[in-house]
Amino acid sequence: MSIRSQSDITLIGAGIMSGTLGALLKELDGGKSIRVFEKLAAVGLESSNEWNNAGTGHAALCELNYTEQQADGSVAIERAIGVNEKFQTSLQFWSYLVEQGRIAEPQQFIRPIPHISFVQGEADIQFLKKRFEALSNCHLFDGMVFSQDHDQLHQWIPLMMEDRQPDEQLAATYLADGTDVNFGALTRKLFTYLADNGAEISTNHSVTAFQKTAEGWELTVTDLATNQTIKHHTKFVFIGCGGASLHLLQKTDIPESKHIGGFPVSGLFMVCKNPDVIAKHHAKVYGKAKLGAPPMSVPHLDTRVINGEKTLLFGPFAGFTSKFLKEGSVFDLLTSIKPNNFTTVSLAGIKNLPLAHYLVKQVMLTKEERMAELREFFPNAKDEDWELLIAGQRVQIVKDTPQEKGLLCFGTEVISSQDGSIAALLGASPGASVSVDVMLNVVQKCFLNQRPEWAAKLAEIIPSFGKALRNEPALFAQIKQQTQRSLMLK
Repeated sequence: MSIRSQSDITLIGAGIMSGTLGALLKELDGGKSIRVFEKLAAVGLESSNEWNNAGTGHAALCELNYTEQQADGSVAIERAIGVNEKFQTSLQFWSYLVEQGRIAEPQQFIRPIPHISFVQGEADIQFLKKRFEALSNCHLFDGMVFSQDHDQLHQWIPLMMEDRQPDEQLAATYLADGTDVNFGALTRKLFTYLADNGAEISTNHSVTAFQKTAEGWELTVTDLATNQTIKHHTKFVFIGCGGASLHLLQKTDIPESKHIGGFPVSGLFMVCKNPDVIAKHHAKVYGKAKLGAPPMSVPHLDTRVINGEKTLLFGPFAGFTSKFLKEGSVFDLLTSIKPNNFTTVSLAGIKNLPLAHYLVKQVMLTKEERMAELREFFPNAKDEDWELLIAGQRVQIVKDTPQEKGLLCFGTEVISSQDGSIAALLGASPGASVSVDVMLNVVQKCFLNQRPEWAAKLAEIIPSFGKALRNEPALFAQIKQQTQRSLMLK
């Protein structure tokens, strides 16, 4: 016999996205009941986990893939501005939660750290200089400095400059106002806040089926600890379980779930084991992606603080696996192919054979070959100081558009039903860093038509809500001062 339960809101997957949406909805209407179903034994164990992120604190300060060089030699900065604005939205919401006492000790999940772009060779130096000049015209990037001077570079990145030849062509941009964000720690704080305020967090619970009802949805859920079946009734469902979201979205059978597929990309890092080496580097340093690499594979030498300890990672090295989750099945890709998306996925596969070839080559790299890539950043890197870490899975969206069938998309996308009763998040990168903006999109798609009064509350929570910070230098300066103070970034 099954157990019956109900809630106003149901969140599937206990990662940063569900935690963020739950916190937003709790602030907007504290009376709504929330139930969370998570298949694993605790919250934040998959893509949100601090060891599984491909990168953190994405504000487009140093990530060169957000500023592409155009055919005429100019550098497009529109995407970088957009990513930065979205990260500012995240900072504002986190700042609000700290100021209101919803979460404490922000230094446990966010810390200040310089963000640096690093290039080698005359062509890339000219690209970086043009990027710097273009971004310098936007107040969102105030404080950025460009240099080719080896002495200056040695001050910024001493580890990377060890034993460099004086005639090496090098350049970097430096911005002190970057951050390192531990999304695993933040996820745990968000779910603690939700649990303390009446939300029911059910770990070891797997959602297996969806049935539309007059009031919303009936979910079939299995308690993996007892094998008990639960029939859970809810008015609204959010599917936010990383790579697993596609399979669950397909089970809803909503029209919006058709002609969509997934393309899995895995990630690996080299992790430093030598405390002396770790101590010499204090920055997130991004280089240029190699030809054919997917956007989330921009190489970076990345200082992070995990469990209170400073760590140093290099990567990510992309790879291919048919799993959609780190804890998933090798049959995930195969079982995601349905009659309605077979052509979509097949066309995407054919059109992206060079990418697939690149990913397979990345999987086959030896440690020596990975170390050779690391030495382009850190020439004195020693094999014995570094070990391989398998990071989280990313599942890119494959879909049909009016212009093109079988389009492989990089980024995140919210898929929602016409009536707003269910929404799912697909895709990856920049992911967690723009989680608040993405979840605001869910709120706007699924709730604001019914609750227009929420707009005023959202403007109180996020002062830039409804505004473009690129056009608001005074507001940006005010927000920056407030968030840096609240989040202890200064």
